[in-house]
Amino acid sequence: MSDQPVRAEGLTKFFYDESRGEIRAVDGVDLGCSRGEILGLLGANGAGKTTTLRMLCTVLEPTAGQAWVMGHEVRAEPERVREKLGFYSASTALYPKITPRETLRFFARINRYPGARVEARVDDLIQRFGLADYADSRVEKLSTGMKQKVSIARTVVHDPPVLIFDEPTVGLDVLNAIELRDIIAGLRDHGKAILFSTHIMSEAEQLCDRIAIIHHGRILATGTLDELRDETGLHYLEQIFVHYAQTAPVAMADASRGGGRLAGGPE
Repeated sequence: MSDQPVRAEGLTKFFYDESRGEIRAVDGVDLGCSRGEILGLLGANGAGKTTTLRMLCTVLEPTAGQAWVMGHEVRAEPERVREKLGFYSASTALYPKITPRETLRFFARINRYPGARVEARVDDLIQRFGLADYADSRVEKLSTGMKQKVSIARTVVHDPPVLIFDEPTVGLDVLNAIELRDIIAGLRDHGKAILFSTHIMSEAEQLCDRIAIIHHGRILATGTLDELRDETGLHYLEQIFVHYAQTAPVAMADASRGGGRLAGGPE
């Protein structure tokens, strides 16, 4: 077994729609993320990014395939998986009537952070995320950017080794988005294994150590930006993404006839 904190093999999710029939939202995804690494899941809206991440964090059960978080399989040990990760998205809700301090205390305790260390952990995060002036104000009174900081602090309060960020900068202005990316980079530098979903090319270029390009539920390529440039002969990530997206239908047809397989797809 790999020692990567996050690993998926053939991860698949089908949905059924009365008008459209079977929908393959995620189709045989293989990926791995190491400690101290940000793996970017790059794809257009509807590519399967969120479905993939929701299976990894046990919100959705896979139709097929397997995935492990810190050695715990997502279907066999969902509670152990949830103990080991923090999940954040731009739509993550906060309780509006309580304060950031109360929010952090609550999530530390429900995620089984050692009780004797909760207050010190909360105080540390309040200082680290610049929340000191607002720590005892109601969340509903905070700005959008400040709420985002509280949400991230809530995500990491139990100090999980694995973090998942699903389109975290959606709705943020430029300065708040930059600050959020700096926070995520700092978490990487503290040894966290981070999955970062985005459709914004510049975010993937600036933040991610490796990039997995996902299109129509399949991973088409995975590598560092330099590796993807060498593979395609193209420089800009936008060009690289379009190259794989445009060649994917041909590759899929060849694979179905036994002529090969998609990069990063199942054997």
